[in-house]
Amino acid sequence: MALQLAWIGLGNMGRGMCKNIVEKGNLDKPLIIFNRTQKRAMDLSQSLPSGKSTVASSIDEAVSKADIIFTCVGDDAAINDIADAALKGNIKGKLFVDCSTVHPDTSEELAKKITEAGAEFVACPVFGAPAMADNGQLICVLAGPKASVEKVKPYTKGVMGRAFVDFGGQPVGKATLLKVIGNTFVLNMVETLSEGHVLAEKSGLGTDNLHHFIETMFPGPYAAYSARMLSGDYHKREEPLFAVDLARKDARHAMALAKAAGTRLKDVEVGEAHLEMVKKHKGEAGDIAGIYGAVRQEAGLKFEN
Repeated sequence: MALQLAWIGLGNMGRGMCKNIVEKGNLDKPLIIFNRTQKRAMDLSQSLPSGKSTVASSIDEAVSKADIIFTCVGDDAAINDIADAALKGNIKGKLFVDCSTVHPDTSEELAKKITEAGAEFVACPVFGAPAMADNGQLICVLAGPKASVEKVKPYTKGVMGRAFVDFGGQPVGKATLLKVIGNTFVLNMVETLSEGHVLAEKSGLGTDNLHHFIETMFPGPYAAYSARMLSGDYHKREEPLFAVDLARKDARHAMALAKAAGTRLKDVEVGEAHLEMVKKHKGEAGDIAGIYGAVRQEAGLKFEN
């Protein structure tokens, strides 16, 4: 039987993931797209190959017509709102796949509500920047019942991502737990780069010299974030790549998990304090890379380089 897919949530990550599902997912039917701001859904649909997508006017419309529903939204409240709206209808036999970065408890609660209503649930958070989402180079982390996870795999490696981490048969919260812990690595990387570049500037080494070392020793994400800092991208862009509010949400989840486990993430606490400074300086347009500006301020330099 030809499966009908739906995609809900078109943020920086969701747009690219949705595009790749359409272009590389071997869909038998046009993908149903829904976004809270409908214009964003209309614009994306028009940019995709003709006849390969349709735009739903409500969550209920998207869910009621679909067999597999992918979601990718900004926070726990947003995914809970979507689930509550979906649960107002008959979802028996459907499969929900949530790619959002949320607290593991949220994933577990979603799974409980959705499975009790006769549907399946898989957590599928992803690692990677928006450019990696556009290029289908994400790393997908899958958790939930093995049979359900197997249904999702065809849309991961070679479609949305370059690889997947298979936690099939493990509780859905394990996927989002890994995602939250993994995102602390990103925060710590940005913090380390920021402090290093400020020290390089103030000590006389020079940021270009440090960047050359970073490119040679740590190619990949380190070099990319370093370039964003030195180019001023961290304060120039209108739409953040990794919004300060989402970074702070992830940091709070990580610190709460650490406290509950009887440990402490002091490096994340430092990063969160700098993110608070970024939010104060840039508002919602702030980006995680703006930590560089916050560290600069602490050292008596201007936020903007």
